Amino acid sequence: MNNVFSDTLATLIEAGIENPRMETRIMLAEILKCTPSEIASDCRLTEPQEQTLKNMINLRIMHCPLDKIVGHREFYKYDFITSSDVLSPRPDTEILVEEACRIIKTQKITDILDLGVGSGCIIGSLLADFPHLYGVGADISAAALKIAEQNLINLGINGRCRLLEADYCAENFISLVNKKFDMIVGNPPYIPSAEIETLATEVKKYDPGIALDGGTDGLKYYRKIADIAPFLLNKNGYILLEIGKNQENDVENIFSVNNFALCKTVPDLSGINRCLILQKTVA
Repeated sequence: MNNVFSDTLATLIEAGIENPRMETRIMLAEILKCTPSEIASDCRLTEPQEQTLKNMINLRIMHCPLDKIVGHREFYKYDFITSSDVLSPRPDTEILVEEACRIIKTQKITDILDLGVGSGCIIGSLLADFPHLYGVGADISAAALKIAEQNLINLGINGRCRLLEADYCAENFISLVNKKFDMIVGNPPYIPSAEIETLATEVKKYDPGIALDGGTDGLKYYRKIADIAPFLLNKNGYILLEIGKNQENDVENIFSVNNFALCKTVPDLSGINRCLILQKTVA
């Protein structure tokens, strides 16, 4: 490459990659073991480093997500290991974490359950922010739990979070958990099955399908969470859930039948309602 920065940038632009300049900096920073802000437009690479960059670019122009190329991604305040076994952490999910933090600061919250823990980015961020918290993270995927475990270790909080390989749709889930919590958090699969193929290649090809497919109407897992949550939450406990576009009314109705009241609906950066905060209304 004559100029690795400008050549990489041009290739990413031609491939239609969003934020090509930042992604160029991230790739080069990964190779040069520095921060993206330290990358100069005239930086130089050795031949082996150039080959590594070419391999990264080839994957990216096939729309493999950048975090799955470099193996990690910043989320909220922290850096999380990622892989094809977990949903890539997204900025929209940071909204859920921020809202959970607001509640934790003002209410007596000590125990949190993360349903579908994935990479551990939600519960990991919360436990890292609040040293008094303890948590349980449940996931059906053993491979995802290995990623979550490593992220908890990297954050130094693995002693405060139990990881459980379990399907929260299974009849024995409540007995497996065998505990009540002050807060439940989660980003359930919420894409209607028929819409999976319409998603961006980065999502439909490289994120695990089990983390995307929410059944025929996209609401399958909200119904199950609403069924089990009364048995997993303490009195006045909270549930914070990420939701899909235009799902807020349906999800609110599902939970109201199970004695949960809507506290707040929070939009994402695009103005789409993305996070629901609900509270248990009976003991």
